[in-house]
Amino acid sequence: MSGVRLCAKAGCGVTARFTMTYVHADATVVVGPLATRAEPGALDLCRHHASRMTAPRGWELLRLDIGEEQPERSRDDLLAIADAVREAARPRREPQPPADLPSGPGRGHLRVITGSGE
Repeated sequence: MSGVRLCAKAGCGVTARFTMTYVHADATVVVGPLATRAEPGALDLCRHHASRMTAPRGWELLRLDIGEEQPERSRDDLLAIADAVREAARPRREPQPPADLPSGPGRGHLRVITGSGE
């Protein structure tokens, strides 16, 4: 398998230089430098198609630094956005008490001592 990724537009076949993704929670389309790896839901685009990309009506189009040089970084900005969206959408579980602790009223390890010597 070749390491070269091609533009996702039908019939284009030009080497991809940019990645486009949707951030549905913010109604934003993000077009930025080519992601370090292909991700589901993200489209790799050539320079021509990336420059002509428009957002759906009511959405914002955000263009990240679309220069020739790829910035040095440990994680791709688009992947960080996708990770944040996935984390925000993940259902939260209520913390459960450890199984070895008794539960319910009067079942704990503490007791009330009154001054009458009971």
